[in-house]
Amino acid sequence: MNKAIFYHAGCPVCVSAEQQVLDLIDRSKAELEVVHFGETPNRIAEAEAAGVQSVPALVIDGNVMHINFGASMEDVKKLTAAKV
Repeated sequence: MNKAIFYHAGCPVCVSAEQQVLDLIDRSKAELEVVHFGETPNRIAEAEAAGVQSVPALVIDGNVMHINFGASMEDVKKLTAAKV
């Protein structure tokens, strides 16, 4: 089974992409995890280590797919730091 992680920051672009990903991924073929950085900012370093440069992004078995462009990871870090 493939492992997929959808990373996002909660912006309108990200939320729309999340819904499309949830609708499209066949969960009998891939384990899907959704990571919202506003709720779990401690996962930002993990996403960057995987190669995520902007969100929304989908990582499947180590391959990063950037979907549209909602925010850079630098913007995500600034946003989550402001909430702390």
